[in-house]
Amino acid sequence: MTVSYMRAPSTEHIFEVGETVEVFCDHEKNKDRVRGWIKGIVVQVDNKMVAVQFRSNVFLTDGWMVPDKILWYPLTSEHLRPLGSGRKAGRKEILEY
Repeated sequence: MTVSYMRAPSTEHIFEVGETVEVFCDHEKNKDRVRGWIKGIVVQVDNKMVAVQFRSNVFLTDGWMVPDKILWYPLTSEHLRPLGSGRKAGRKEILEY
């Protein structure tokens, strides 16, 4: 009898606790809610998800109006990248975490 287990998704980058990353999300900038890349720090990693903490308020989705300081992302999310891996041409201002 063969037993199949779920495997962790393969990723291009292995995230580590303490690493600085960039996240594309809704966040506060000058008391306004904006959508763009913001710098954060990885605070937890498991086999499927990465938790990123921020110094300014961030929002889960367009409909989620409650501000938070931590967001969770799948390891393979297109909205999460190592710091400095963005394309220079289309790069917007990255806020300090």
